[in-house]
Amino acid sequence: MHGFMNITKALSDQNRVRALMALRGRELCVCQIIELLGLAPSTVSKHMSILKNARLVESRKEGLWMHYRLPDRAAPEIRKCLDWVNSSLENSETTRRDLLNLKRILKMELIEVCRKQNGRACCKTKGRADNEK
Repeated sequence: MHGFMNITKALSDQNRVRALMALRGRELCVCQIIELLGLAPSTVSKHMSILKNARLVESRKEGLWMHYRLPDRAAPEIRKCLDWVNSSLENSETTRRDLLNLKRILKMELIEVCRKQNGRACCKTKGRADNEK
């Protein structure tokens, strides 16, 4: 029951579902997710924590960068859930708009995406980004 409740909680927010849709077939840095959703870093961090707690995403840290992806070897109930979300929303207007926006974001260097965050310390790179100018 606990796993089911975590999954339903994770899917109850539009921004978390948008993040899941953006992660289809790719790994994204939290900076890229922040840019896509247009939310504060702390808000995106909380959303990603809820998705991770529900086992709908996995994360890895690479230096200062935090990356998220859909699970490679998900339990059958997780796989069914992700397939349902995908098939239900793959043709939605929001998903199409996010995909176009994501293509633009993916063309940018990660450090540039962080700089674009209006000086916010996403990926804990604020000082590092300033040093690389």
